[in-house]
Amino acid sequence: MDDPLSSLSSQLMQATMVRYYHRLINDFPTLHMKDLTQQESGQGRLIRLDGRWVTNFGSDSFLGLDKHPAVLDALDRGVRKWGSHNGCSRAFSSVEANEMAEERLASWLKAPSALIYPSVTLTNLGALPALLTRHDALVVDQYAHNCIQQGAKIAKAQGIQTAIFSHNDPDSLELTLAKFRPYRHAIIAIDGVYSMSGMLPPLVEFQRIARENRAVLYVDDAHGTGVLGERGRGTVLDVLGNYDNTLVVGSLSKGLSCFGGFIACNPEIKFALKVRSGPMVFGGPVPPPYLEAICTVMDIMESDEGLILLSTLHENMGLFNRLAHGAGLSPKGGIGAIASIPIGDETATLTAGKLLFERGFYVQSVIFPAVPHHQGILRVQINAIHTHQEIRQLVEALADVVAEVGTTGEEVPAANLEPNGVTSI
Repeated sequence: MDDPLSSLSSQLMQATMVRYYHRLINDFPTLHMKDLTQQESGQGRLIRLDGRWVTNFGSDSFLGLDKHPAVLDALDRGVRKWGSHNGCSRAFSSVEANEMAEERLASWLKAPSALIYPSVTLTNLGALPALLTRHDALVVDQYAHNCIQQGAKIAKAQGIQTAIFSHNDPDSLELTLAKFRPYRHAIIAIDGVYSMSGMLPPLVEFQRIARENRAVLYVDDAHGTGVLGERGRGTVLDVLGNYDNTLVVGSLSKGLSCFGGFIACNPEIKFALKVRSGPMVFGGPVPPPYLEAICTVMDIMESDEGLILLSTLHENMGLFNRLAHGAGLSPKGGIGAIASIPIGDETATLTAGKLLFERGFYVQSVIFPAVPHHQGILRVQINAIHTHQEIRQLVEALADVVAEVGTTGEEVPAANLEPNGVTSI
């Protein structure tokens, strides 16, 4: 008889998702372009990936601050000042740099306050269950990021009513909220920029629905932070003009190129999360060197240099969009720093990514479960430090590759919900 660990290992290898990826690796050993190893980083966005030098169009360090000398100096200064780690959870103590970083972050965002978590994932896993009780409801956009979906599952396990609604669909949202009445409060959880498509939600309409239904808008703006809005403050302030009745989650690891995530909120919410949110109480914080770097990044974002970086990013994104449309590629999104090129079939999508790699470009070939079956995409992430020549060469390569593999995907309905338009998480 197998020992329990061997039995568990065999059982996990038969799990649906594990079998799916195991078959993917076996069927496409040189094609799948997953679990790669980056050996070196060169000038700009050149990287040596699995032994080949390529231009990286898969980086979410959108402004290029990961290579900024002042940010690197801040990290070095933070190590020398604080060491490599805080040494305890924030329930016991925080280094001064943590409080300073939160103050600077809130000031830059023009928000009442901010609370920093070690990642956006831990922010959503920790905040969503902590914000509500069994008297409340949580409704989630169908295509909200996986970590919002996982946070909702934890909330459901605590007795909170949860459901999903059709993607970016105000009517479905109202129907879903109506199903749960009466409730004390509700949270509407959405993305500020949808990471696979680069599309934006109808924030104004969702805020109206929230106010009319005793609900709070909760926006994961990880892919808008540092990229969209005035001085990169994100989609919420840009579209709504304020943070009234809105909680905003953002990333410190993407456009801002540091480490961690945050939630912008009022001081009362911040205090409640510090004592109710599991990752805050029972987990380690962002390492102090990165907290020093966050303050330096805030200096950059508030300076003329920050405006130049944003302008360069938007110029690069605009150039990509114009060239891609001109080449007949039909990119989706392209509002911030992400555009997706629809391919469709899984094999065609993986083949397209491999062919681009062989032509000297790394672009993420995204397939199920990150997108629906047969809705594979090439996700292009434009950075401020890409050159115009690199962008032109990428579009030329994309056009050649798409012509070679073809596109097989068909548009699917926004959601596959139950007949009444509502489904549980």
